[in-house]
Amino acid sequence: MDISILFKIAAVGIIITVICQVLKKSDRDDIATLVSIVGLIIVLTVVVGMVGDLFSEIQRIFNLT
Repeated sequence: MDISILFKIAAVGIIITVICQVLKKSDRDDIATLVSIVGLIIVLTVVVGMVGDLFSEIQRIFNLT
């Protein structure tokens, strides 16, 4: 696992937080909620891909075909 993926996930979280705060200050709470959900989906997509790679690597290591 590369450590840079953690920095990318953290960067997405920081960017989403800033966007949500700006939207909430401008009374766009509904759009802020939508942006936070989209950010969550983006991060979950990355994490699910990483978990899939982990399971593939475990299968390869233990020869579980």
